[in-house]
Amino acid sequence: MMQRIVALGVLMCASTAWAEISSSEAKRLSNAATVVRELRGMPDKGIPEDTWNKAECVAVIPGLKKAAFGIGGEFGKGVVSCRSGKTWSAPLFLELGKGSAGFQIGAEQVDLVLLMMNRQGVDKLLDNKVNLGADASVAAGPVGRAASASTDARLTAEILAYSRAKGAFAGIDVSGGVLRPDKDANTNAYGSGVANRDVIFSNKVTAPSAAQAFLQTLGEESRATTGRK
Repeated sequence: MMQRIVALGVLMCASTAWAEISSSEAKRLSNAATVVRELRGMPDKGIPEDTWNKAECVAVIPGLKKAAFGIGGEFGKGVVSCRSGKTWSAPLFLELGKGSAGFQIGAEQVDLVLLMMNRQGVDKLLDNKVNLGADASVAAGPVGRAASASTDARLTAEILAYSRAKGAFAGIDVSGGVLRPDKDANTNAYGSGVANRDVIFSNKVTAPSAAQAFLQTLGEESRATTGRK
């Protein structure tokens, strides 16, 4: 009996460790890495360094399509990673749904970056979902090397939002969106028995190999901004 229990435990661990992500999930991670790299490569038109360095977590939702902005429809998939000391956590896969008819970006395709300035909003996301603007305060993020989070909304917002369309980055108001974990993608990546909280708030979960470029880019950009003046 004991041998059967041990064998079952080994199989469960193996299924978590060997879980393979789909090609679309791998592409999501690759595109997210590209967005971060290009965004941070534009110091005069991207996220200010002090704002980036204060963010607890970074969520990237690449390639939102305007055609998918149907009322009540899901229109974006992305990933989020949180700082863990000098490194970044394994990425948690996300879905962004349209929660309000007023949430419109107005471009054929955009990349969305959300800086989570504290863990309160992330905790709500991990519980099930977070309604942007209702469960977590959100504001358009400051843009450019000399910009700062100077307005009252930016100073107190739990999430700062950025969009990129046609190569240009800008702050954006995403109030009304609904952000939630992508259950199927997270199960594929980590197994059904792994809690969302453990993925990004512990060092116990191994990231999929396809996530290495994304995590490396976050790490490189963090080191680079720390050294800039």
